[in-house]
Amino acid sequence: MTRRTVRPEKLDLDSPGRRDYWLALEHDSIWGDHLIPLTVFVGPKAKDGEGLVAFGSNHGNEYEGPVAIKHLLREFKIEDVVGRIILIPVLNPAAFRAGTRESTLDDGVNLNRAFVPGAGTTPALAGITHRIAGFVREYIWPRVHVVLDLHSGGDVARFSICANYHPVDDPDLAHRIEDTARWFGTPSLMVYQNQTPGLLPSEAERLGKITVGTELGWGSAVCTDGVRYGRQGVRAAAINHGQMLGTIEPIDFHKAGTQRKLEMVDRECFTVAPFAGHYEPIIDCGNPVKAGQTVGLLHDFDHIDMDPWPAVAGVDGVVLAQAWRAPILRGQHIVVVARERA
Repeated sequence: MTRRTVRPEKLDLDSPGRRDYWLALEHDSIWGDHLIPLTVFVGPKAKDGEGLVAFGSNHGNEYEGPVAIKHLLREFKIEDVVGRIILIPVLNPAAFRAGTRESTLDDGVNLNRAFVPGAGTTPALAGITHRIAGFVREYIWPRVHVVLDLHSGGDVARFSICANYHPVDDPDLAHRIEDTARWFGTPSLMVYQNQTPGLLPSEAERLGKITVGTELGWGSAVCTDGVRYGRQGVRAAAINHGQMLGTIEPIDFHKAGTQRKLEMVDRECFTVAPFAGHYEPIIDCGNPVKAGQTVGLLHDFDHIDMDPWPAVAGVDGVVLAQAWRAPILRGQHIVVVARERA
């Protein structure tokens, strides 16, 4: 396999065949480039404006997505592809190299907040992270209608492993998004608030694309189940949306019909730390709780004799996420309880 190094304008995302690239975007500080691995498969029935893209490492310290997509680079065969499939295991090499959520060694920007007006085109938003967003907008969005953005909790939160998406107004698009999410096989589907500016999935949804994200693990390790769910979800989407030949069977909670749709779209779902401290979970993610029930305790070791502060559920529902690292910042969301929906 030969992986060519090219600038964005030299990418061929349309001619039949498989091509493996290092996409080169100029480095902000050294005399060189950031290199983004990108593989494209184009089959004989590829259509303008249609295709699938799967991203890993939108954030640099979330590893299940990159590992899952790296496996698929070997598993997908060009003879099975009829449409267009674009696989980008590491979208944000600046953050991935640092092993941090943001592009710490470069401009310090969170890529999943960088899809804002002027990203990559105005002087104030010309750093590498905003230029990655600009690349996605110019070269990827026009060629796909299915967008999979594989995340994990990293050092921010431990989740009940889930595929996730936002509420959308178009009922047909909403149905196709939920169906695509279910095929990952995860225990939960997370329907979450869409108020945060600059999210990659939010922009894709606004453009009418079938858009699914994930939370496939947490911490700095690789979750076995998370990788398996990631591989299943991308493969299923490629087959079910007509980009690849083959059949696929549902797995795990999808197969059993036991996936829970969990909605957290309002402030009552979030429990916020009132002071910096250390968090002790009491109830694991995925368990049902009642409003007012203590999910975890926040300890203040500067006031060693003070009783721990109870982090309580704000609503009846299921513990969808809670802080992963023990050290907590004031204002951090340390417990998220989602309402179960039919």
